[in-house]
Amino acid sequence: MLISRHWLLQYLDPRPENERLEEALIESGFPIEARETLPGGNARLDVEITSNRGDCLSHLGLAREVAAKLGLRFVPPACPELSPGAGSVGQAIALENRVPQACPRFTLRVIRGAKIGPSPSWLREALESVGQRSINNVVDVTNFISFEWGNPCHAFDLAKLAGGKLVIRHAAAGEMLTTLDGKSRKLAADELVVADGVRAQSLAGIMGGAESEVSGATTGVVIEMATWDPVAVRRAARRHQLRTDASHRFERLVDPRTIDAAAARCAALILEAAGGQLCEGMLEEGRPREQPTRIRFRPSRCRALLGVDLTTQAMVGAMRRLEIDVGPVGRAGEELVCTAPVFRPDLTREADLIEEVARMVGLSAVPVHGTMPVAVAAPQKSENARRELAGVLAGLGFYECVSFSFTDRKSAAAFMPAGLTTIEISDDRRGEEPALRPSVLAGLLGCRRKNQHGLVQAQGGVRLYEIAAVFGEQRMPGGAPTTIENVNAALLLDVPIKGRAAGISELQHGVRLMRGAIETLVRAMAGPDAALEITPSEPHAPAFDERAFARVALDGRALGYLGLIAGATQQAFDLAAPLVGAELNLAALLAGFPPRSFVHTLPLFPGIERDLSLVVAETTRWAAVERAVRANAAPPFEGVSFVGTFRGAQVGKGRKSVTLRLSYRDPARTLRHEEVDGPVETLVGVLRRELGAELRA
Repeated sequence: MLISRHWLLQYLDPRPENERLEEALIESGFPIEARETLPGGNARLDVEITSNRGDCLSHLGLAREVAAKLGLRFVPPACPELSPGAGSVGQAIALENRVPQACPRFTLRVIRGAKIGPSPSWLREALESVGQRSINNVVDVTNFISFEWGNPCHAFDLAKLAGGKLVIRHAAAGEMLTTLDGKSRKLAADELVVADGVRAQSLAGIMGGAESEVSGATTGVVIEMATWDPVAVRRAARRHQLRTDASHRFERLVDPRTIDAAAARCAALILEAAGGQLCEGMLEEGRPREQPTRIRFRPSRCRALLGVDLTTQAMVGAMRRLEIDVGPVGRAGEELVCTAPVFRPDLTREADLIEEVARMVGLSAVPVHGTMPVAVAAPQKSENARRELAGVLAGLGFYECVSFSFTDRKSAAAFMPAGLTTIEISDDRRGEEPALRPSVLAGLLGCRRKNQHGLVQAQGGVRLYEIAAVFGEQRMPGGAPTTIENVNAALLLDVPIKGRAAGISELQHGVRLMRGAIETLVRAMAGPDAALEITPSEPHAPAFDERAFARVALDGRALGYLGLIAGATQQAFDLAAPLVGAELNLAALLAGFPPRSFVHTLPLFPGIERDLSLVVAETTRWAAVERAVRANAAPPFEGVSFVGTFRGAQVGKGRKSVTLRLSYRDPARTLRHEEVDGPVETLVGVLRRELGAELRA
């Protein structure tokens, strides 16, 4: 940020020497990247401001820092009492805020009878000292306030606002707006605008519109001061490649609670520079103001973290110089309650306050040790889990890949779940791949294509996996879009085929191979007793074949999905062989790690096994059969397992024969076969009633 040294000194008492001023900025964490000498002994300083310190994108913000560092008195500009004399503001204009979540606070003041003309010399010189050109007295005041307070504001010509009102809303898709730079811009539906009763008049938080700009014929001035959602401003600014002083500040958050004083100062300066009469009152729309941020602070924690033996009073003094309110201070070492000032929304936790103490004390006071003690700890559970996951997949023949997080729009749309939209960036360097991937499989398919073109072959087909983040955006009516990000483990394998084209049985075999890989992973991560359920389902995205797609759940909670890649998707990636893909949520997959093992003594007496072949409807799943058996089997039942499935004319159309194996055992003696006959017959009757099953001869 460019600042004027003379301008900054106006808010300090006594005024420090130039060298001391610059040293204070540097020691407070604001390096000076360049210095330019100006007439009259002034200097223009290019000060580096970190992205979390939006309050310091102003002369007042930096003056506060210098005053706190040097122990000087901070002198904010005086704002004279405003005397309304032109009716109420509500009679001049109406205000409607349709998007309070994206526009937390929007305020309006109106001045009638203003005379637009050249700015006074002090105002022109101030703006020129920070590299701004003078336009007219009203516009210059709005620019001055932005550099003085860090609160961007905008002035509209009251007579040019159709319908006598301003409306804060989302733009209509394709709506046009000519901005103050003379360019006609096509707006998107997620962009915020300030509109009158007919059309958009400003691209919110970025630049005003040419149709309502203040000109020499203006007499009624509408002063807007507001704050906007930083993400919405950043997205629109990037899309239109329009970076302004206003957008730079709003992207770093302007707190709604700082508006009142800055707006009053703006109105007073316009009255001073352009004359006119202020309408009584102020229009305001938005959501309820946030309560002050209260943070607990432990002096003992501050000493431990900094390694400096500071007294509690020294810490309290440092924070109070920064206008951080500190509650009652009792005995040394107790917890204090601190309240962050409204212009410091970056202060939210104890570590932030400790950092402020360190800045005021000076980092040079923090000792630097010649050696650093290092304690070697065991690997974290999550790291062990990921290593085990990689080992299991390598044993199953999967090769790890690392693909790019971006993809083209067509590939992103193929994997995008319903209800979500892609996240794109406006950057020429991204070219044809501007979308963040909604699925890791998009990257794996690209890797498989490269392997295919490189004539890579592997026995049983190529198998790939990758662990990476996926992204999407959920748009709620009337609210700002919500970004969704998850880390997934994705698997991709070739369907083994013997001829030129894959038959149904080969496709089924490929799906079973993927299912087996998932079952092996789950056993390794959560143990053999984990309840894995795979349910046939409709695909959530067009990238999958609707004939072979299933949802995967672990212990009753969604884990992911597996499915055959659709033919259209296979052709889009120019892949010759059919493939099966799966994607599992990494956190859910690793939640049960390490798996618990239970040791049991081996049985002393032999058991009895009975195989049953049940003819059931084609739609009956093995999970339903197993659930019914376990719920109704009578002692001495031990377990049930799947043997196989048969389909054919012998069992009828739309039916299948499922063979299962029942195990019975008595831990105290050897069972006789006739003891098992009764429980088996009873169970067959239950299965006949619940599943419509018939015992196959």
